[in-house]
Amino acid sequence: MRTGMANLPLHGHHCPRWLFDRMVGLSAAIVEVIVEEYGPEEVLRRVSDPFWFQSLGCVVGFDWHSSGLTTVLCGALKEGLRPRQRHLGLYLAGGKALASRKTPQEIEYFAERDALSLDVTGLQFASRMSAKVDNSALQDGFQIYHHVFLFTGSGKWAVVQQGMNQESGWARRYHWLGEGVADFVEEPHAGICGSPGRDILNMVSADSGRARKASVFLARERPAEVVGTLKRLSASGVLSPVAKSLHLPASHPVPNAARIEKTLARLYDLQPQSYRELLSVEGVGPATVRAFALVAEVAYGVEASRRDPVKYSFAHGGKDGHPFPVNRQDYDRSITMLERALKRAKTGDLEGMRALKRLSEIQKRVRLQDGN
Repeated sequence: MRTGMANLPLHGHHCPRWLFDRMVGLSAAIVEVIVEEYGPEEVLRRVSDPFWFQSLGCVVGFDWHSSGLTTVLCGALKEGLRPRQRHLGLYLAGGKALASRKTPQEIEYFAERDALSLDVTGLQFASRMSAKVDNSALQDGFQIYHHVFLFTGSGKWAVVQQGMNQESGWARRYHWLGEGVADFVEEPHAGICGSPGRDILNMVSADSGRARKASVFLARERPAEVVGTLKRLSASGVLSPVAKSLHLPASHPVPNAARIEKTLARLYDLQPQSYRELLSVEGVGPATVRAFALVAEVAYGVEASRRDPVKYSFAHGGKDGHPFPVNRQDYDRSITMLERALKRAKTGDLEGMRALKRLSEIQKRVRLQDGN
């Protein structure tokens, strides 16, 4: 699989109503075909693949280089699948801005409404931790503003969320697949889309293992050591003899010791046993994570990773007229074809579905020939 580098600029959010309505119909039909053929878990696997997700957005008519592909496509999927959720066994919760905060309530609502035998608390935890990791444990300059949580009736899950960098005007997209997450705080992502950045603090890198352990140790000690070290750094930059040098980039300033002292005291009372438990505590945000990382480096000489985990970028066309404008008639024909194939399949006529499968096989062979 090839990887390239290009960010997602924050423009192109405007989507004409006629196009969005067709996105709703076509994206939902595509997902229904996948569920009918392979089951709802396959949708999670595909959505967590950045290339497939980007390609779906382009197929339904969005431009490749806009952050709006993420928000509008997820919105179209949520609207299109809403009346089919129970039938498909596939649910979407969350969304952009304020809608993202309703994710835990929506998970609980769907589970109760359809009498699903799910670990609701576990799914809510997965939703909360994926957002917290990308906001706090991975400090790459992008603030999460869009969070969509997909789950099946059997309790499998995936996450598509996007962060914004206010200064640069670019966005970054994060993909998670529950079945691939062995540990929320070590290499948990299925993929991240964007350009490589600088001054990264990556506490979920495998290379940050010792820094995570040191952070847990510090969280269980009296807050005085952390607070005292932060105050010395803030006041004069005096370092422990253990660390001969310390890089403190502008995007990661020394946290205000007084501001996080209450959080440190709470952690001391809770005595977390793991980094995941530490990170999940309410009130632990970027400043607390950075404080532990800095003190761990100064006091114990263990460095956190500065490696940027971004992997993917794209070069396709779409809604903005590149490589060509969306043709409404072609769009409608695609939706009709998929819906007709589904209806015939339900009555026992599988020829339409077989044709779609043959088309998929041809596409795979072409990708292999191209070396993708």
